[in-house]
Amino acid sequence: MITATDIFAISSQKQFEKIALKVFRYQHESNLVYREFCDLLKVEPQKVKALEQIPFLPIQFFKSHAVVSNTNAVQKTFTSSGTTGTITSKHLVTDTSIYEESYQKGFSQFYGNIEDYVVLALLPSYLEREGSSLIYMVEDLIQLSNHDESGFYLHNHDELIKKLTELDQSGQNVILIGVTFALLDLIEKHQFQLQNTIIMETGGMKGRRKEMIREELHQQLCKGFGVTAIHSEYGMTELLSQAYSLGDGVFECPSWIQILLRDTEDALTYIPQGKTGGINVIDLANINSCSFIATQDLGKKNPNNSFEVLGRFDNSDIRGCNLMIL
Repeated sequence: MITATDIFAISSQKQFEKIALKVFRYQHESNLVYREFCDLLKVEPQKVKALEQIPFLPIQFFKSHAVVSNTNAVQKTFTSSGTTGTITSKHLVTDTSIYEESYQKGFSQFYGNIEDYVVLALLPSYLEREGSSLIYMVEDLIQLSNHDESGFYLHNHDELIKKLTELDQSGQNVILIGVTFALLDLIEKHQFQLQNTIIMETGGMKGRRKEMIREELHQQLCKGFGVTAIHSEYGMTELLSQAYSLGDGVFECPSWIQILLRDTEDALTYIPQGKTGGINVIDLANINSCSFIATQDLGKKNPNNSFEVLGRFDNSDIRGCNLMIL
């Protein structure tokens, strides 16, 4: 049986592949939804010898099925945000300690000790609903930062402007984590010149503003905050891990996540590096749900395994998945 200790100790590609194949066999056996999906594709687990042979469950299954790989009690249900009337995804988490270890170790890998930072969060659309995995993570990071100044902001922009300016000018390292539209609202109210602050956008206009291409968005945010780069977090309700971009929209993964790119015309075929394809994620922290997820994001992969997110499939483009929806 693979444990969280095994997953978070991965240090080589060979080790990753070995553990991923073990997780695949475990989930094929213990996750009824995933097994039925694999059966539809006529996949025999004993013949799966490489990552590219593992079936990736379309992310839409989290909207219609209970995707779990054990019979333990559900400790937490994370739900996606959605417009009124849309069906939201539900990620049933039977061990929240694995999620906590994943984001704590992932953050530490890219940013070092959380106690070195004051963590400010501007996440109104997430804070105003129940079940956000992002709020769960940021709330914990705020606690772990061990700074009285760390905290959430909703619509109290004047207070945030004052706090951010004072902290930055005092030389304190700060991370401001914000949903995209709220960060844009903030710099429309005040133009900053920050020296000691990381701005991390978590994506999403949530219907509040028109969508923008990343270059234009980051240019505006850099100018408004007076910083040279905008950091980004790539995560979603259906994953218990995050990838991070330290600038230029290029994301890197912690050692227990990898990205494969599928052909946009054929969901079972993979494309070479540098080409645009659908993002498939292997997130081994999802050991108790499903670690092999075909997302609705489009991206491209670089030779060093970093990747860029270029947009999303619209519903008419999800070819090759339609026949797979149970």
